[in-house]
Order: sequence, then structure tokens, then C-alpha cells
Amino acid sequence: MPFQSFDEVSQPSLGPDRVKALRDKLGELGLDGFVVPRSDEHQNEYCPPSEERLSWLTGFAGSAGIAIILKDQASIFVDGRYTVQVREQVDTGLITPRHLIEEPPEKWLGEVLKPGQKLGYDPHLQSMSEVERLRTACEKAGASLVPVKENPIDTVWKDRPAPPLAPIVLHDVALAGEDSGSKIGRLQAKLREQKVDAVFTNDAHAAAWLFNIRGGDVSHTPLPLSYALVPAEGQPTLFADGRKLSNAVRDDLSHHMAIAEPRQIEAVLAETMKGKTVRLDPNMVVEHFAILVERAGGKIQKGGDPVALLRAVKNEAERAGTRAAHIRDGVAFVNFLAWFDRTVPGGQETEISAAEALERCRTETGVLKDLSFPSISAAGPNAAIPHYRVSHSSNLAISPGLYLIDSGAQYVDGTTDITRTIAVGTVTPLMKDRYTRVLKGHIAIATARFPKGAAGSQLDSFARAALWEIGTDFDHGTGHGVGSYLSVHEGPQRISKLGTTPLEPGMILSNEPGYYRAGEFGIRTENLVLVEEVEIEGAERTMYGFETVTLAPIDTRPIEVSLLTKSEIDWLNAYHARVYDAIAPLVDDAERAWLEQATARIG
Repeated sequence: MPFQSFDEVSQPSLGPDRVKALRDKLGELGLDGFVVPRSDEHQNEYCPPSEERLSWLTGFAGSAGIAIILKDQASIFVDGRYTVQVREQVDTGLITPRHLIEEPPEKWLGEVLKPGQKLGYDPHLQSMSEVERLRTACEKAGASLVPVKENPIDTVWKDRPAPPLAPIVLHDVALAGEDSGSKIGRLQAKLREQKVDAVFTNDAHAAAWLFNIRGGDVSHTPLPLSYALVPAEGQPTLFADGRKLSNAVRDDLSHHMAIAEPRQIEAVLAETMKGKTVRLDPNMVVEHFAILVERAGGKIQKGGDPVALLRAVKNEAERAGTRAAHIRDGVAFVNFLAWFDRTVPGGQETEISAAEALERCRTETGVLKDLSFPSISAAGPNAAIPHYRVSHSSNLAISPGLYLIDSGAQYVDGTTDITRTIAVGTVTPLMKDRYTRVLKGHIAIATARFPKGAAGSQLDSFARAALWEIGTDFDHGTGHGVGSYLSVHEGPQRISKLGTTPLEPGMILSNEPGYYRAGEFGIRTENLVLVEEVEIEGAERTMYGFETVTLAPIDTRPIEVSLLTKSEIDWLNAYHARVYDAIAPLVDDAERAWLEQATARIG
């Protein structure tokens, strides 16, 4: 069974009736508006179908966004990744798209709310920091922010799917590199060091990593939806639906933790947290749990979830696992690229058939667990949409020019994410110029050297310099963190102007500068990199750099070689030599011959 669907996920024509039903319900509740985030109680990137309220109401199927429905107007706020997509999926006569960064919801609310009005929100879905921003905006306008006991969308969503109940499985300690008892001990030591009595998290990734468990409650990320309470002393508690636990798994986990139902969170907090200082990450913990901690007599200390940083620094087993996963994935990707070059010139292939071919190559590894996200298979103008998702209605034939494929896989030993832009027939001088400038930015990150303590924000401009030289840029970050058989988008580490977490050896990040010319073409070149300590002769500080772990050819046909420096050419030739040495022994003769040509030296 394929891991991705190309069915049309958006139905903007249903928006008017659904928004009317919501407005009628808000009238019954005495509310003048309602906030609809694209999130669940765990703040997941991928939500189970039962939690896709924003998509159901508006038609918008992106992974980030928020709508605000008032009596007489409505807006949906998305970032730069989705500005094109949102206009295609939403009835813009009913709901006005706005830029999440340039015109945030709080600013808009300050302009449209009237004194005395009541704006409803679901405290199970909004983080503490989001609620604080919304409340401030409402108060400035003389309005009030009102929590609801039951989400009004749920009352009008008549065919809402049931919550998921995928089995919870144990993640092999040989792959995790550390048993859960040791992880819990390290976390508790960190809590004591920070003088915190406990940490509570609704981040299912944190619980999955800490307790060495995995599941299948959401698409593309092996998550069991769960919560964790970890005291600085004593036994932690995993809150998960007991129907997901076999007797064997329950017995194994019980050696290190108590297990309770999610509905027992309030009771457990009341029993254990009175007078205790509880760490809550205001950007992750939803307001509902902050209310429960205070109701239990606990004192909230706002701060980053300490599990996130522990999880971000991969141990030796996880590093070895990601290297192995990338060699395996590299074989699959080379098989795909060879297929592409043989087949696409025939003129019969499309965005969907190419995505299916790549998934087929990964499936042939025999150990593919899932895709790490739906493949972005984009030809021509569709490639100018950074987070484009092909459907049967948008599917384009792959024609001369540039084709972009951004994809990834989930294997039990590692998570992959790779983007390649491929020349099809003749490419224009403009395409070659932009392609080469993106490559220059990619190489600048790959070869970066930076001192211990440096954060991603200090590296982000390296990837943009060649584009800035000619007065252009790209609107997404240069790189995101990546998990170990967990989320393909993992924090807190990232390479962007917002990346403030210092980079440490063992962190995995993407390196993916791009260029997008609306209505014409798009370019992105992405590898995953692993932070490592590097030796520099005469260095006066501890210095770090990156090991590139993705192993697949970068198309040299669209390169304008005259724009590359000698050191950039040397890097590309050395990278291709690594790719050939690692992958050639593992592919068939025809693919090996193709690979030899694809990795031939340039310059």
C-alpha cells in the first residue's frame, strides 16, 4: 500500500456552508468569533484526521496556519511557504488570506475587534504563548478572549473521524543508543541542576524519545500520541491510551515509569504537584495543561523543554544509524535518478508518476517504514511553490526545463530528507545562473566553520550571499533539525534568522537554500548534515563544522561553471567521489554506469 495519496485534499466549495454552521454555533454560545489553529493537543506538524479542523473548515491543507472567523469577516494566516497554496485551496471570497509574519493575527485583531466583543478559543489547541499574544490583542481592543469547554467545530463536524489507536511499540535500544532509564536519569539531573521539581510535556516526540517508544498515530512520523510528567526525583508517568499497549510492552515500560490514561492527567497533577515548580515550554504546552498545573497548586516556570535539547544531540548509535539510513536511501535515490534520466525524455512522465517511482525505489529496500513527508514532486511553475503537494488535478507533465523533487524516508535507524533539482532537456541561462547560485549557498553551509556556541542564525546568511549579490533571496529558513526515526522537522536547532539555539556535535540539520520564480520554475538543493568538531591548525577556540550525510548526485548539467570558485568545484568533485564510492558497489551495472557519469568531475 503506498505511503502517499494524490487525491485532492482541499474542498473550498464546502467552506461557505461549514463557516455558516460554525457562525451559527458561535451565536448560540454568545461568541463574536473563534480562533481555528492548525494544530492538535500535541502541537504536531502532522495531525490525525480527527484533528484537522482548519482543513475541514477552510480547505487549507498546509502544515501551518491559523484562521479567525468573526461574524462578518474571516481571515487565514499562513507563512511564506503557503502564500500561493492557500489561494488555491480556500474560498478567498469568504476567507481572506494574510501573511502570518507581515500581518500577524494579533495585529489584525487589533484593527477589527470592537470593544465588548468576545473571541473564543480552544485551550486544548493553543500554546501558552499563543494565548498570551491573543489575549493581549483582545484586551488592547477592549474585547475579551474566552476559552470554550468544547470546540464548536467538533459539534458541527458531523462525520469527524475517530481518534487513532495505533499500537505502541518499543524502539530497540541498539538503535536508540541509550535505555529509557538512563535518559530519564539524565533528564532528572538536568531538572535538579535547574532547580525545577518536574517537567510536563504534551510533545509526543519528547515522550517517544524519552521512553524509547514509537507508534503510528499520525502520518509520516512514527508517533504514539502521549504525554509525560517527569519529576526531578522519583518515577515519571507516561499518559497514553491503554488500548495501544500490549501486555508485553506495558510490562517492559513499567520497569521505568508509571502508566496512566490521558484523562488522569488532572488527577495525577493534583496528587503530586501541589507546591512544586513545574517547567512548561510556553511555545509547546497548550493552555489547558497550564490551567491544570495551577489548579493542582503547582507553580509554573516557563522555559524550554529540556527533553528537546537532549533529543537533538544524537549519540553514537543514532549517528551510525543515520549514516546507514542515508546509504540505503542513497541507493534508492540513485536508482530513481537513473530511471528518471532513462524514462522522462520519452515525454510520458508526470509529477505523480515520478513521485510513485521514487517511492517504489525506496520500498524495494525492504525496510521502508514510511515516507518522512509527502513528496514534493514539482515540474515547471509548480516548483516555484516551496511546499507544493501534487494532486490529480494539479499534476503536470514533466517537460523541458527544471524538475524539483523534495522527499524523505523513515527507516528504523534514521530519517532522511533530500531535494534535487534536475535538468530536463535544455535549460535557460537564467535557470543555470540561479541554480548555480543556490549551489554556491549550499556549499557555503556544507563547508562552514564556526566556533562553539554559534547558532544557526549566524550561518543563515552564508546560504544567501550569492543570491543577495544579484538582489534576490528565498523566503524559508536554510535548514531545520531532523530526528532519529522521529520527526523530519525537529527543534530546537535550525539554520535561519530565528535559529538561536547553539549548534552542538551530534545535531542533524538540513542544508537547503532555494530560489523560486513565481509562475516559471523553482530550485532547491538539500542534503542533511551532522554537526561535528573540526580541527583547524592554530585554532584558538573549539571549532565545529558539518559532515554531509546525504549521498546522492547533484545534477551538474544546469551548473554555470564560471560562477563557481575553485574551492567550490573541489568540494563538489570530492562530494561526488564520496557518493560514487559509497553507492556504486550497491547498485546494478546499468545504474552504476549512470552513476559514474553523474558523478564525473567538473572544472
